[in-house]
Amino acid sequence: MPKPEQIPIQRSLSYGELSRRIRDLERETKLLDRLRFIKHRYDGMSVEGAARRVGVAKCVGYDWQRRWNESGYDGLFPRYAGGRPSKLTPEQKEQLKSLVAQKELWTTREVRALILREFGVEYTLKQIRIMLRELGTHYGRPQVSASSKMEGYAQWQPVP
Repeated sequence: MPKPEQIPIQRSLSYGELSRRIRDLERETKLLDRLRFIKHRYDGMSVEGAARRVGVAKCVGYDWQRRWNESGYDGLFPRYAGGRPSKLTPEQKEQLKSLVAQKELWTTREVRALILREFGVEYTLKQIRIMLRELGTHYGRPQVSASSKMEGYAQWQPVP
């Protein structure tokens, strides 16, 4: 049986802000690898050798070198397609955040119904959880206990 946590974590940043900062720093480490590759090329190493040294395939090394030759330093920045665009605009997400703030705890099913009603957009429950975390809001799920069954109601527990 695992020991209980002795020192609880202080949540200085929202989950969404923490995730954003991690993504920003991951981008910087990718740029650092690319700059190291270019430095190895400056040192006279072959594309294959420099690529192996930074841990990428030879074809990736050729791609980085082509981008360096075409655009210099700016060409090495990662180019993210970003995946599929969000179904909600940033303005709609802000509106959703204010709508969700009107009630203390929501279930993901309630938020999904709210989004469908207000914006005419469907999301999976997993997408709802991700979106709520990115917005820095919380959701809950009903916790049914023996006493609450007898009283006919469920107690709500926030989900971190």
